[in-house]
Amino acid sequence: MPWKECDAVSLREEFVTLAVAPEANVARLCRRFGISRKTGHKWLVRFLEGGRAGLVDRSRRPRASPTRTDGAVAAAVAALRMEHPAWGGRKIRARLIALGHRHVPAASTVTGILHRHGLIHPEASAKARPWTRFEHPAPNDLWQMDFKGHFPLSRGGRCHPLTVLDDHSRFALGVRACGDEQATTVRAHLTDLLRRYGLPRAMLADNGPPWGSDAAHPDTVLTVWLMRLGIRVTHGRPYHPQTQGKEERFHRTLEAEVLSGRTFADLAESQGAFECWRGVYNHERPHEALGMEVPASRYAVSGRPYPEVLAPIDYGPGARVRRVQQGGVMHYRGRTWRVGKAFVGQPVAVRPTATDGVLGVYFCHQRIAQIDLRDEEAACNGAACRAAAPGRFAGAVSGRSAPSARPSEPLAAD
Repeated sequence: MPWKECDAVSLREEFVTLAVAPEANVARLCRRFGISRKTGHKWLVRFLEGGRAGLVDRSRRPRASPTRTDGAVAAAVAALRMEHPAWGGRKIRARLIALGHRHVPAASTVTGILHRHGLIHPEASAKARPWTRFEHPAPNDLWQMDFKGHFPLSRGGRCHPLTVLDDHSRFALGVRACGDEQATTVRAHLTDLLRRYGLPRAMLADNGPPWGSDAAHPDTVLTVWLMRLGIRVTHGRPYHPQTQGKEERFHRTLEAEVLSGRTFADLAESQGAFECWRGVYNHERPHEALGMEVPASRYAVSGRPYPEVLAPIDYGPGARVRRVQQGGVMHYRGRTWRVGKAFVGQPVAVRPTATDGVLGVYFCHQRIAQIDLRDEEAACNGAACRAAAPGRFAGAVSGRSAPSARPSEPLAAD
């Protein structure tokens, strides 16, 4: 059975949580987790009969006792705080209830217990400023991805944590220890996640490498690959990290609960710690934005499987298709227009918009830019004059921020 030894219970719990969801396809989940259907059904039955305790290889102490005293509850509070030093009174209370403890005190009482045991600093109890939150209505509507700040490894090199988060459920799809931030590294990890959880409708990233060069050049080979898979790619506003607020908040939690005060020898040790904590984050740690529920309670795998073989791009009959040439340009109506070097060799389609003289440029399902011909047509008459007139090209795509750009002066038309 191919479960990893260090996080076997977490992986089993993640599998059965997804398998008991409405309309879940257990056979497909078994394939995505790399286990046999027999093994998958065995753990599913054990989970239904005994809950999480049924997923361990040996018996464990009961989660709750009917004769537990107030002192025992206080000890349980202290133990949870020692295990999770960044958790406050509300999270610990919610977790005690989930574990089956009876007569769990109010969150304020739990906080008082932490104070009496010297497990919380007085300044940490100050109330945080309330946030106005937005979330997409369903799992896999949007995944957010970003790199957490890298840190040194004691045996040399650096770890670049890559995190991928589901916007609706806050489910941590992946926390991967990467040796660099190159597109090939990110693609390999994303492929693994897409095979397991399926394809989201959209993915949100910032404007930096490897998913963008800057705000004026939002596309890279990596984002073109995601579009090719049928995933809409959006970018946050430049210098506005609030656009990826859930990722920013997740990174602070990762720092507080995993990285702070710790040193890791290599990427393997880092990955082991990330995976063990990811299980806690998804299945045990109550989330305030979810009404103190855990992210796994709101997540289900996507019904769109990862395609191992991509079908040819088909824009339909009558589409005005152009192939992007070297330098990231395409030719249309006797003019040369910049599209982006990331699309070199790819076919794009030019389609009309609701505004006369403005055309959209599409790659697969996503509009990547628009061509504005209105000034050109108003300034002159005749094909030769239109070919010589300066055109304008703007990356006007929802979720992007790209200024207008002009075609290079020496570029010749077809």
